[in-house]
Amino acid sequence: MRLYTTLPSVLPGLTAGTQGDVRTKTWAGFGDFTYNFTPQWALSLGGRWTNDKRSAFIFKQNYVLGGQPGLGGAFGFGNGVPAGAPQSNFHGSRTDTAFTPRASLSFKPTPNHNLYISYSQGFKGGGFDPRGNSTNAPSQSPEDIFNFMTFKPEKVDSYELGWKAALFDHRLQFAAAVFDAEYKDVQVPGSAPCATVVGGKVVQSFCGVTTNAGKARMRGVELETNARLAQDFATPGDRLNFAGSLGYLDGKYLKFITNVNAKPTDVSAFRRIQNTPKWTLSGTLDYDTPVGAGRLDANTTVAYRSFAQQFEFAIPFLDQPAYALWDANMLWRSNDRHWEFGIHAKNILNKKYIIGGYNFMATDPVTGSPIFVNGNPVPALGKTGVATAFYGNPRQVFLSAAFNF
Repeated sequence: MRLYTTLPSVLPGLTAGTQGDVRTKTWAGFGDFTYNFTPQWALSLGGRWTNDKRSAFIFKQNYVLGGQPGLGGAFGFGNGVPAGAPQSNFHGSRTDTAFTPRASLSFKPTPNHNLYISYSQGFKGGGFDPRGNSTNAPSQSPEDIFNFMTFKPEKVDSYELGWKAALFDHRLQFAAAVFDAEYKDVQVPGSAPCATVVGGKVVQSFCGVTTNAGKARMRGVELETNARLAQDFATPGDRLNFAGSLGYLDGKYLKFITNVNAKPTDVSAFRRIQNTPKWTLSGTLDYDTPVGAGRLDANTTVAYRSFAQQFEFAIPFLDQPAYALWDANMLWRSNDRHWEFGIHAKNILNKKYIIGGYNFMATDPVTGSPIFVNGNPVPALGKTGVATAFYGNPRQVFLSAAFNF
């Protein structure tokens, strides 16, 4: 992954340039087998060995009278001239290995019902944030710089109990599961204000900070269903189907260590797992019927998400309240599958919803809540506060056509 950014600031032609090159080389071996004790009982065992190697080059430098070399001119100038010492000139690599087992026991009381219980481990390799500032390390010793710029692997132990069924001559298919996932060394990406001195002036910028928060738990329930509601009811050969899902997720940090006044502090009581709504719900109604020398498929979907925070701490002006999206499609395919014509509508009600953002307003180091003075948030990136929200796509209506050879 390569990252290049350029940030104009307060000095003439000043640019804060970042070059991040993080490379990954991963190999793995795995095996899995199933043993049927009886026609009803089966045991599956498996395992995976993973070797994950990451190498990184991260370079951050301020430039004056132009832009970052390689990105062309800026402010009417050409490439900039380095100003001050680099904030990062880091080379590093790490290798992480893990064996992750899996086991599942299933019971089929009838051919149309399957009950199962499973356990598995998961692993996500450590790495480096390509936006990191090595000069922000506690000291400039090689060991402190490396530990500051890297983050450790994330591991999870997952447990699941489920039931899958086919009823009414397979006209109704149903799946239900309860699960629990216990995470260790959770990788939490983020951005933080950071400052450097150029020509005797303090220049504000931001840098990437990916940390291992500690422990987290996710528990929940998932329900899925597919139903053939009707067939040959309006015209011969037509069918009406419904697909739906319901999810409940209780995500919680059990341990979240961060530095408060240079002292490691557990702030898990004030942190929530980002972008994790408690409730999700979706339903799709699909009608398919013969039309001319082909078939016409018309479907509509409504998807709902409950309130979710963009970050681990609450930011009222960036967090997204509950919302629902409504989509619809109509697609005609020829019987020989060569031709397709469609009309599609996304976000029909033109709902505005936030999918991400940045916050560079001052926050309480323990609670994470924004700090307000005289009713206004306090900036943390220079004299001007920055809070940026990224929104999902607005209403879209479009046509499609395709010819398949």
